[in-house]
Amino acid sequence: MRISGFLALLLFIQGGVAMASDIYVTVGVKDAEIIGRTNKALQAAVDYVAALGGGTVEIGPGEYWMENSLHLRSNVTVRGQDEATVLKKCDGLVAPLILDGDYGEEQFTVADPSGFKVGMGVSVFDDDAGGFHTVVATIIAADGNTFRIDKPILADCMVRRNARAQTTFPVISGYYIENARVENLTVDGNGDKNPYLNGCRGAGIFLYRAHGTHIAGCTTRNYHGDGISFQQSNDVVVEDCVSYDNTHLGLHPGSGSQRPTIRRCRSYRNNLGLFLCWRVKNGVFEENELFENATFGISIGHKDTDNLFRKNVIRSNRRYGVYFRNESEAMAGHRNRFEENVIEDNGNPEEGAGVVIDGETHDITFVQNTITDTRPEGEKMQRYGVWIKEKASRVTLTGNQIRGNIESTMRNDASPESVTVE
Repeated sequence: MRISGFLALLLFIQGGVAMASDIYVTVGVKDAEIIGRTNKALQAAVDYVAALGGGTVEIGPGEYWMENSLHLRSNVTVRGQDEATVLKKCDGLVAPLILDGDYGEEQFTVADPSGFKVGMGVSVFDDDAGGFHTVVATIIAADGNTFRIDKPILADCMVRRNARAQTTFPVISGYYIENARVENLTVDGNGDKNPYLNGCRGAGIFLYRAHGTHIAGCTTRNYHGDGISFQQSNDVVVEDCVSYDNTHLGLHPGSGSQRPTIRRCRSYRNNLGLFLCWRVKNGVFEENELFENATFGISIGHKDTDNLFRKNVIRSNRRYGVYFRNESEAMAGHRNRFEENVIEDNGNPEEGAGVVIDGETHDITFVQNTITDTRPEGEKMQRYGVWIKEKASRVTLTGNQIRGNIESTMRNDASPESVTVE
């Protein structure tokens, strides 16, 4: 059922029978209920539907110029027209602060205010305030070269530590929401004309405490940072998405995100394909393709435990296919299971391996995987199928096909009893 915006509002006001799932609003460059080609038109549609309790915003074909994030709302589906709907980030700029940005302060002052304006997205940080200490906010007022923002600064950003403001933000952003959905659209990060924004606060699509969000059929490309990142967000599903040519991480679940599902996605030509950040637990990662990334196909580390990796293809990454990071026993990525994956043709002329298990990592299981280098002799770069380092333990390899690697099927630097091969 499709109902016009006016009728939806009338029914809502009169206590009518329209359900939230019935609310449907179109936005586009033409032939839509809300006409526009910037983030303002898109946000107006999303906020309107959210105010009615939820529903669907359909974005028509065209390129939309994003001077701030499209902020997702609970129970609202945002749907595009696949590659025909492109949300492109505006050109970025950077300006040094001339006054310290103090913790909790909700404004910043720059020497040159050119390019900053009310309604624009902005991030504020210094050389010591990376990660979650970067604030990403909206400019809500201007007084000369001082700009007020809608969120407090999250660390002391000191002029002596290169404090700066820059117009960087996620193209699509969801904070403190539930059950949002993004479908069938393309995000272009315009990375050549933007400075870097770290993946704990930004990406082409970024979620923070956005539980139950579903991202399907989306493309994120050319973002100066991560493609898709979600932090402290439980039960997120990312499926049938493509993330490529981003300067950092293609897919980045992290910071305590529980029970993520990432399936049938392709992540390639990023710095790293799939990065499990900190405390990613009980996730399912299946039928993904992770290839031609500059370092690893998959990286697992800090308290990333009890995850299942099944039927993925991890190939032609320029260092290792799968890397368990060097963590202490208390912090390592234990009890992860790999089933029926293809891990092939990874490495560079200096180093390469299909799987590297580093740190005091234990209870890792590989079952019925193919770990190989298929390239001709003289072109192979995957030196070992599996490399188990000194402090790892309780690694089980069952029914795997490991062949074609330069030096050996397996290099075990741990104690012999730490590894079981069947």
